[in-house]
Amino acid sequence: MSMKKMIAIFMMVTMVLVSLAGCNSGGGASSDSSDEGTYRVAFVARTQADSFAAWLVNEMKSAAEQYPDLTLDVFDGQADDEKVNAAIENAITNGYDAIIVQPNNGEAQRPYVESIVEAGIIAITTNARIEGIDGASSVDADPYVQAKVNADIAIDQIPQNAKVVVLNGPSGNFHADERRRAWEVEFFEKRPDVQIVGEQIAGWNKDEAVRYMEDWVTANSEIHAIISMNDNMAAGALEVVKNNPAFSEILSYGVDGTPEATLLINEGTMTSTCLQSAIDLAEANINTVHKLLTGEADEIHMDIDAILITGENAQAYVDMYTERGLIN
Repeated sequence: MSMKKMIAIFMMVTMVLVSLAGCNSGGGASSDSSDEGTYRVAFVARTQADSFAAWLVNEMKSAAEQYPDLTLDVFDGQADDEKVNAAIENAITNGYDAIIVQPNNGEAQRPYVESIVEAGIIAITTNARIEGIDGASSVDADPYVQAKVNADIAIDQIPQNAKVVVLNGPSGNFHADERRRAWEVEFFEKRPDVQIVGEQIAGWNKDEAVRYMEDWVTANSEIHAIISMNDNMAAGALEVVKNNPAFSEILSYGVDGTPEATLLINEGTMTSTCLQSAIDLAEANINTVHKLLTGEADEIHMDIDAILITGENAQAYVDMYTERGLIN
């Protein structure tokens, strides 16, 4: 056989092998999001400026690393409904296999999550869930219970005829509204002697809480307790009075169990919080989306536990956060 014919045969065989390799390249699990064997998941985060939301983003990334057939892309909604909704639309357009949405305002995001379902894409709402969307799943904590565990101990801790201030999350946010409702039913209705001398929407924001607390301290010589719908706002309010002896006995209640809150509780500055573990929430979200993607389940709705953190058990959570590098 001539050299020319041998080269021609070699080139034909090479082309066939390359063609076959191309046909089989998507057959198995891979960390390359372009491979057919990898599920592409978008997480639309409410914002990464908030301490809890940022913690959740980090834990979602860590949880996703445990699934080699899954890739996670994070989009920051910057606490802006238009940006959250635009991120959802982009994720739909880009053909993600599943989209997990942490709403900024549940009702503002509702039609966009409905669009995910209509596009045949797996939809999960989390922290807070959006109720009543047919075909969508949810992973959350029960916000009523989160506030109730604080209100239950505040019944006996807050003195008679006390003056208190209340810091609320965004209006229309499921967690904000349900936590405030729990405080109303489980505390204020049972303690009619307690007077609210200041109440404002601080939108989960520490700086906003500082501003409102400065006004309240100026207007009131006595404030016996800070009732906050999250830790971030509680911490901000406490900053205002931390060096003021007139408020040295002030009580303070929050939700989330953030590293900062556990430190404040451990040192006796803050009274209690309810742990909304971003670790548990992230693991539950990623496990849930994997079950939905692989066909193990068609729809899932679940809540993580609500654990009360007080001075008695705060050190355990300080240790946990220290081990994870969240407290230096």
